[in-house]
Amino acid sequence: MTDLFSKFDDIIEMRRALLASGVEDPFSLVMERVLSPTVAVCNGRETILVGTYNYMGMTFDPDVIAAGKEALDLYGSGTTGSRVLNGTYSGHREVEQALREFYAMDHAMVFSTGYQANLGIISTIAGKGDYIVLDIDSHASIWDGCKLGDAEVVPFKHNDIEAMEKRLKRIPEDAGKLVILEGVYSMMGDIAPLKEMIAIAKANGAMVLVDEAHSMGFIGPNGRGVAEDQGVLDQVDFVIGTFSKSVGTVGGFCVSNHPKFEVMRLVCRPYVFTASLPPSVVATAATSIRKLMHGHNKRQHLWENSRTLHAGIKALGFKLGTQTPQSAIIAVIMPDLERGAAMWEALLHEGLYVNLARPPATPANMTLLRCSLCAEHTADQVERIIGIFERAGKAAGII
Repeated sequence: MTDLFSKFDDIIEMRRALLASGVEDPFSLVMERVLSPTVAVCNGRETILVGTYNYMGMTFDPDVIAAGKEALDLYGSGTTGSRVLNGTYSGHREVEQALREFYAMDHAMVFSTGYQANLGIISTIAGKGDYIVLDIDSHASIWDGCKLGDAEVVPFKHNDIEAMEKRLKRIPEDAGKLVILEGVYSMMGDIAPLKEMIAIAKANGAMVLVDEAHSMGFIGPNGRGVAEDQGVLDQVDFVIGTFSKSVGTVGGFCVSNHPKFEVMRLVCRPYVFTASLPPSVVATAATSIRKLMHGHNKRQHLWENSRTLHAGIKALGFKLGTQTPQSAIIAVIMPDLERGAAMWEALLHEGLYVNLARPPATPANMTLLRCSLCAEHTADQVERIIGIFERAGKAAGII
């Protein structure tokens, strides 16, 4: 009998070899206690968190926590149903209204996860006979949405404007076309040239979807993302986002001005056939989103943190994913997985948690240590992070 797990043998061997070297498992870390948006107890040690995507530090906001507790008392622990049956409570309508106000758009649709938002929207609007043109470095949820919808997928080289245009021009003029881009790419922390790309997409008769998961709340004058920052938000047909980053809870969403958008509630399978978010979760999300509308000072401080950390780590001799800071993500490129894991462990022993990212999730088979900064990191913490990188880098032989 064929072992259906045989296809994973290479990954199993990679993990076995990594752990056999004596390194701590970087993919099984347990946070025993979370003290704040920036500090947790990991393996009995107080640890600075620089790998949580908690960009705006909303997880411990008193108003957000109070809203969740109140909803838990009033509505219980869960809906036990889908949005189209018994799973729409007043809080679900409230969080969608908060999203409409945040983005100044006509329609908002909330999913149980950000992954489901991409899976559902993409697979529903682009099906057999349609074409999807997307960046080769797109998130797994985007690729999976393309696969589920059965559209013809046409990838192009990362952030290559000319390559995107060439592929669009090869598609039949009368075909349905969707261009999918991300505001911030999560592995390297770089941004897309949305202004130029969206202009080309529109000139070639394509609709545009932008995933702003890693920019919502932080980038742009009002925190609406890279499309707002580049002045093209009004030309985007669909914005996808998540609650698990800047909003500080869990869930996903899509906002749009398309006049027919509400039909998605009836035809989008990952929306129709799954349980809705618990009332306490949507209450925290709505409160957080409304506070993010007035988060200018937090956004400004997060940019200061990003610039300081990027410059400090670069000055130590590490190779970074971007020449200048473009987002709250700073990717530190490692020579290989083994030394990357050793560096990750050295950082953890010094009291710093970052993400170890490896192929196939990373571009060009790179191993990365990915730092995700928070608006609640103090200037002193950022300086401590730089010092920890220096000590760990020397101990691991990286610098």
